[in-house]
Amino acid sequence: MSHNELHVRPISSTEHSSFLATARDVSFLQRPEWARVKGGWRGESLGWFDNDVLVGAALVLHRSAPVIKKTLAYVPDGPVIDFAAYRADAVLKPLASYLKDRGSFQLKMGPGLAVRTWGAAAVRKNLGKEGFAQLSDLEVQSQSDSALALNDALASLGFTKEDVGLDFAAGQPEYVARVALQDAEGNQLDTEQVMASYSSTTRNETRKALKSTLEVEVGECKDMARFHALYNHTADRQEFTGRPLSYFEKMHTVLNEAVPGSCTLYIASNEGVDLAASIVIRSSNLAWYLYGASSSEQRKLFAPKAIMHRMISDSTEAGCRYLDQGGVSATLDKDHHLSGLTKFKTNTGCDIVQTNGEWDLALNKPLAWAFEKYMNWRKK
Repeated sequence: MSHNELHVRPISSTEHSSFLATARDVSFLQRPEWARVKGGWRGESLGWFDNDVLVGAALVLHRSAPVIKKTLAYVPDGPVIDFAAYRADAVLKPLASYLKDRGSFQLKMGPGLAVRTWGAAAVRKNLGKEGFAQLSDLEVQSQSDSALALNDALASLGFTKEDVGLDFAAGQPEYVARVALQDAEGNQLDTEQVMASYSSTTRNETRKALKSTLEVEVGECKDMARFHALYNHTADRQEFTGRPLSYFEKMHTVLNEAVPGSCTLYIASNEGVDLAASIVIRSSNLAWYLYGASSSEQRKLFAPKAIMHRMISDSTEAGCRYLDQGGVSATLDKDHHLSGLTKFKTNTGCDIVQTNGEWDLALNKPLAWAFEKYMNWRKK
């Protein structure tokens, strides 16, 4: 571990992207172009320097607080730096100092490291079983001492972690579902090996989808309207408020201009009728199944399963470690309103991973306190 003092300064988007091109396990949320997609936030690229060598980088998203000319500074799924090589205090103290000096009243960050992992089969087996209320009641498949040590370091530096219970909060979820595309030794799995982690029902449905007349294609930006039609149908069926078409078109355009092929639209159709569509983002050696939508028609063709197979095949070919399918709850209670999500995702082979979660550091305590009260008021 280096004992050199690190200093933080702004870097250009070009410097930022060049540094990320040399790194592994880089979240798309830490790419400088993501700031152009994320409406309502101002992006800033910062670099950590060991003497004159760039050793770390972060996309910091700034959001202005109401009335006051101060910002909430947010580092999602980052920063991109080796915490095994540099002490947490050496990384975070100069970051906090830089942001405070430039008018940020609070720093929110989620390092995104995997703390604990529970295997898909074990979660499926014990979901709803007596004596297993939460994931913590299960034996872990793996645990990272370095990720746990980072949590301890954050607490010692004055960061606080929001307790969201068994539900989701704003920002990135602490518990996520991920299909492993590599084994423990880092060897790439093939699609048959990945499917072995599915439930038997999901595996059979996938095989039926692959034998059907379904066609899965990679769409272009002009095809995003086809995705959006299915997305609106899904939003109505599941009663949530969706994003506008322009958001998805912008995301596809911006991300692919920066890194060609990093944002992929998949559409499954049968005899000219669109039945399912998904958006996958790839960054570094990682992949995310970010959005999905499906029709209520021809459900027995299992169009979403055909798309999932294609996503896994393409992500494996790209050398990805996993395909992230988004947040889940830590509950194993079958009566909890989020338990169905865990069941669905573990049926598709997802291990459940506990990350560091998100942490807050007050840079201006009175303003941070007032902002927290304001946000709590808004939730009512």
